[in-house]
Amino acid sequence: MSFRRLIGFFPLFILTALLAVLVSDKLWAAAGDEIAVAEPFGGQVILEGLESPWNMVWGPGGELWITERQGKRVISVDPATGKKEVLVQIDEVFTGPQHEGLLGLALAPDFDSSGLVYLTYTYKDGDQELQKIVSFKYDRAGKKLTEPKDVFLGLPAWNDHQGGRLVFGPDGSLYLSKGEMGSNQGANRCRPNYAQRLPTAKEVEAKDWTAYVGKILRFKPDGGIPEDNPTLEGVKSHVFTLGHRNPQGLKFIGDRLFSVEQGPSTDDELNILVKGGNYGWPLIAGYPDDQAYGYINWSAVAGCDKIDASVYLPPDQPMEKETKWNREDFKEPIKTFFTVPSFYNFQDAKFGQLAYLGWATIAPASLDYYPKDGPIKAWRNSVLISSLKNGAVYRVPLSEDQKQAQGDVIKYFHTANRYRQVLVSQDGKSIYVITDKTGNLLDENGLPTQTPANPGALIAFEYKGE
Repeated sequence: MSFRRLIGFFPLFILTALLAVLVSDKLWAAAGDEIAVAEPFGGQVILEGLESPWNMVWGPGGELWITERQGKRVISVDPATGKKEVLVQIDEVFTGPQHEGLLGLALAPDFDSSGLVYLTYTYKDGDQELQKIVSFKYDRAGKKLTEPKDVFLGLPAWNDHQGGRLVFGPDGSLYLSKGEMGSNQGANRCRPNYAQRLPTAKEVEAKDWTAYVGKILRFKPDGGIPEDNPTLEGVKSHVFTLGHRNPQGLKFIGDRLFSVEQGPSTDDELNILVKGGNYGWPLIAGYPDDQAYGYINWSAVAGCDKIDASVYLPPDQPMEKETKWNREDFKEPIKTFFTVPSFYNFQDAKFGQLAYLGWATIAPASLDYYPKDGPIKAWRNSVLISSLKNGAVYRVPLSEDQKQAQGDVIKYFHTANRYRQVLVSQDGKSIYVITDKTGNLLDENGLPTQTPANPGALIAFEYKGE
């Protein structure tokens, strides 16, 4: 048996030592190479060199359709051979270093007959940065996306927390995750956070979407407001849920919409989204437990832009406890990653200037569902979540009725990469991930690095058990 064939079957601690001896001069993998993972899986790089892949779905012929955030294009990839074809190049896309560019992709429910494909991306209107949803028609003969048509224009956009995941529901509606653009924190701390702000009737009539950030939005396929959208504070709009930070994962499991969103320094969340539900941000991170998080409205602090927020607590805007906020529409997550006490060490010296890599978060970027009848028995009825920070896939078992997380969270496939999206193969025997081209992450030893092992890659983890 060859060394490559042995890779998928060794226990991880033995395999790590073996790799250190045999391939100490090659700690990365090229296209076609196998990747060391714990049994009974084998890992292989299918394709590399992608320009910041962001979203992937199964195409009509069993191929993978992938958006490239910075590449401004959609490509089709044969998962068996790695052969790729460009479906469309969109020059209008405006790209930035991490949250801007070509993002979500969704095939219409009637794709087989209509050929319609929906994309969302950032663009510029003069000096203003915005986000739109556009439909294309798939030309089967030419294998191209053609006939672009604007579906929804003018969504706010910025350089952080764009959200950007698109999915169709079993109800035929189109859902978009929209982040709060990083407002009230870090470099954007002086910008007001509108995750709790709802649109007024005048704003909706004027097509002023200022309040559409920090929300999950629900559209008709033509961009209109569905008649059964919730009426919130007397106004019906595209807002389906509110109080979100950076929700980058959306997935329907049956008729329930699951979401993952990134927390601040703790409490990444796995949520089940309920029409009209309020998920707390920025007043609550995770559960209302007053642990390791409190809200400060920095945008209301005089001279905000001249203040070092890391060492100064403004007396005119004191930190508010999570339990101070009490609303009947608040919905708790079904799982957090992770809730820690207030005495948690957020400044571990081993992380140096990248201290946030040591925080109690995984930076979830997507989720998929492993079905109840899948061939991997231990994985059945589980949510799979991709991690940017830890380069891993987290498996969360669900209860039989799929209303609760149940049992332990299990971590798989750790490599020195940022996993942008996870996707289960159509036969349930492989797990695919796409990786970011750049970014900070933790390596195999749990130490910070800015050098991904497989930048801009498509990787398959194949199940080799019975």
